Formats: sequence, C-alpha cells, structure tokens
Amino acid sequence: MKIVLTGGGTAGHVMPNIALLPQLKKRFDGIYYVGGKNGIEKRLCEKYGLTFYSTDTVKYDRSRIFSNLKIPFVIGKCVKQAKKILAEISPDVIFSKGGYAALPTCLAARSLGIPVVAHESDTTLGLANRITSRFAKAVVVSHKATTAKNAVFIGNPLREELLYADGSDVKRKYGLSSDKPLLLVIGGSSGSKALNEFVLSILDELLKDFCIIHVTGKNRADGEKATSRKNYFCKEYADDVFDLYAAADAVISRAGANTVDELTAAGKRVLYVPLPSDASRGDQLLNAKRASSNRKATYIEQKDLSPKRVLSALAYLMSSPPPRPVADLSINEKIADLLRKTAKER
Repeated sequence: MKIVLTGGGTAGHVMPNIALLPQLKKRFDGIYYVGGKNGIEKRLCEKYGLTFYSTDTVKYDRSRIFSNLKIPFVIGKCVKQAKKILAEISPDVIFSKGGYAALPTCLAARSLGIPVVAHESDTTLGLANRITSRFAKAVVVSHKATTAKNAVFIGNPLREELLYADGSDVKRKYGLSSDKPLLLVIGGSSGSKALNEFVLSILDELLKDFCIIHVTGKNRADGEKATSRKNYFCKEYADDVFDLYAAADAVISRAGANTVDELTAAGKRVLYVPLPSDASRGDQLLNAKRASSNRKATYIEQKDLSPKRVLSALAYLMSSPPPRPVADLSINEKIADLLRKTAKER
C-alpha cells in the first residue's frame, strides 16, 4: 500500500508528517510527499529522503482581502496538477497536515475517490482543514475541545529524536559560558521580526543573567550584528533544535502548536509570546493559555511586551524547578494505525 503526505507553508504543517515516518514505514510500502513548489516542505523532504512532488499553491491573505478574489481562478490549475501527480502515484490514502499547500492535493484526492485523513494541531481548524473536513474520512484532532466532522481525538505526533536529544555539549559548541543558565529564543521557522527586535533591544539586561542562543528564522532583524557579543549566538535555522531544547534552562518562544507540544514534552520553562490574533486566527494565543496553566510556563501578548515584564517573567520561571518531561509516542502509532485502516477500507 502507498500513502501520500501533504501539508506545507510553514514547518508546523510539515514536521508532524515527518514525525510519523518511523511508524508509516512499518505499515506502507511507498511514502510520498506533495507540497508547494517554494515551501519549506521541499527542503525538509530532501533532508529526510522523501520522494517529493510539487504543485502551484494559492494562499489566503488576511492582510489584503481583495487579493483573495483570485483564489477561485487559480485553485483549479493547482488541483489539476495534483490530480496528475496522484494518478501517477496511485496512493491508497492521503494524510493532510493542512496549510495552503495541502489544499490542491486534498481536493484532487476527493475527485479521484482517494480517502483523505486530515490532522489539526490547534484547538480550531485552519482554513484548509475546514474545507477538507467536509469530505475527509476522519479529522484527527489534538484537543478534545476541537470540533470537526468525523473528528477523532488522538493528539499531536512528536518526533522520536526529541527523546534522544543531548544538550551536554551545546554551550561548548556555541562558545558560551558554562557558568550561566542558557536562554533559548526561538520564533518558528518563518521567524518573528517583532520578537527578534525586542530581544535585541533588551540584550544587555538578558546577558546579565543568561547566555543566549537566538534562532531568528528568516526574519533575522539585526541579530547577526550582535553575534560578536560574549555569551550570545545567533543563527537563522537550527537543525539541532532538540539538542538546544535539552540544553536550555529557559525558552522564549512563539506559540505554534507543535512548538508548544515539543517544549512541554521536553520539560522546559517557557515564556510564550504568541503571534497576535490580527496576524492569525488566534490559535497561538489559545495554545499559550493552555500551556500556561501551571507555573512551568507563562505568556505575554506581543502588544504587552516590555523589558520589565519579560525580565520578571523569566525570573518567575527560573524560581521553580523545571517541569518533568512528558512525551507520548503512542500517538504516532495510533495515527499510523488509523491511516493503515483507512487505506485498507478503500
């Protein structure tokens, strides 16, 4: 049997697919990925040795509403490309992580009679998953509160590498002091210009108490100019992110669902700065509130960022023992079993 994975635009729409690979390889003879031509999914598929196919994509733009009028005229071309790819592969099931890059493949699968299983990491469905949920055989959800047609509550898959991360050499590797706790700043694969700029604006204060690894994403701000600072290291991407998690004593992070679940599983003290609701559908704020239900994490909305509040929040987090790691890899097995069952029932 063969399976096609789809999803993209950001790493959050790709990495759960990657997390399932060890279990999918036990259940499927062929695993393929269909995503956007210019998305991060192509680079990640190359890294993990997945056969990758691409289609054109069209993205809903919240900041320019009238530009979305073109979507109905463009999506047909994208679906036509996806139908050609699926006809060539002839998969038994599609697994979609959502994002605008997944929609052409899901719509093509519907027209070809190929069953689709979608997955939602957030509390509410994203736009692509809302459309796909109308015809999907199942929508796997990560939270009991999520409502969807044919919803199945299982959880969010985690990469197995998280369990084997080793942070023991991180400070030496990045030339940081072994005497200070390590603060990791990470803003997601796309990076956060606002978060990056704020951290740099209070860098002197932060460096009094921490050594810092700053993963900027592609929105670097001017972090590169500060790399000469003692006990500060800036990088655009982190292929060793789980080792950084393992080494970190505290983390400042955006609040994407996958990042929140990974940091919770790794047992980290975290200050979340969720993406503002006017730049998203508000899912990151919900994720941050959910993660901050105990002393091990807290959040500050971006509009409320101030040196005093951030430094106080970090002191608050550091005043208590780190949380206990909590990782449930049985979620990966349950999702893979559902996909195998759906494929067999076709």
